[in-house]
Amino acid sequence: MPDSLSEQLQQDIQCEGLLECFHGLKQLDKECFQALVSAEEPMTVDEIADAVDRERSTAYRAVQRLLQTGFIKKEQVNYDQGGYYHVYSPTDPSKIADDMQRMLNDWYAKMGQLIQEFEDKYEQTDAAVTAEAEG
Repeated sequence: MPDSLSEQLQQDIQCEGLLECFHGLKQLDKECFQALVSAEEPMTVDEIADAVDRERSTAYRAVQRLLQTGFIKKEQVNYDQGGYYHVYSPTDPSKIADDMQRMLNDWYAKMGQLIQEFEDKYEQTDAAVTAEAEG
């Protein structure tokens, strides 16, 4: 991923690239998310691991990252004889998009504030240098 904003703007970003840009998700995280989106029913971690051809523990870490970012949700399924297991499904894409839009708006506001601070700081410095030169 490019380091500067200008490099990012010049790059051809695909829709899945948003997952990396906004949340720092890894390739495996994106593969697990895609497996869940493609599935007709919620999946267990074992099923996700099989779908992405990885060990259960590796898939579990990706699932945890997806849960933390809100891209997927977890549901408990109870056995009739007692006990339970968890299944995972993708979060509604419109909710994910709304969250990313909110994050972008917050970022935009923060960048605007930093740009204003930059301008204020260097206008004062420039004014002081000009006054010194004239004085």
